[in-house]
Amino acid sequence: MREIKRRFFAMRNGIIADTMRKAGAPYRIIFGLNLPQLVEIARDFGPDADLARRLRDNVSTRESLLIAPMLMPREELHEEEALEWLRGAPTVEVIDVLCHRLLRHEPYAWSLVERLKDSPVDMERYGALRLMWNLLSSHTAMIRPLAEAEAARGCPLTQRVALQLVDEIDFLLGA
Repeated sequence: MREIKRRFFAMRNGIIADTMRKAGAPYRIIFGLNLPQLVEIARDFGPDADLARRLRDNVSTRESLLIAPMLMPREELHEEEALEWLRGAPTVEVIDVLCHRLLRHEPYAWSLVERLKDSPVDMERYGALRLMWNLLSSHTAMIRPLAEAEAARGCPLTQRVALQLVDEIDFLLGA
């Protein structure tokens, strides 16, 4: 953990970190690293479930939450823990990375969608929608009614993403 934090510090970008703080990012510590930098660090460390879990538990640091899914071995993350990771994600950025880098590859990915799609928590429904994007080619027919229902809610956090999903499905189907 200490070595990863050293790498974060060495690569920090104060301008990006300050901009994120001013924009209201909910983290106590922001190093301002971008995704390619985090991918590089994750590649250097390789898969490590214990380290990934410790980083994921470090909710005060933006980069810790973003790199954790990159370090988590796919075969070691079980559905209930994945659900906890999604439910504990504080921002759409964390959900986006979690879904794209890790959860879309899990055999229970669709089950997560089913469990979160009707949640009363907007961020959890956003997680379901984001995961739907990654499952679009294999679950197109099932996604459309879910995306339409979410769009109809009128939720500011999810409506645009849901409408984009519907548009993408229409494009794919040639409608």
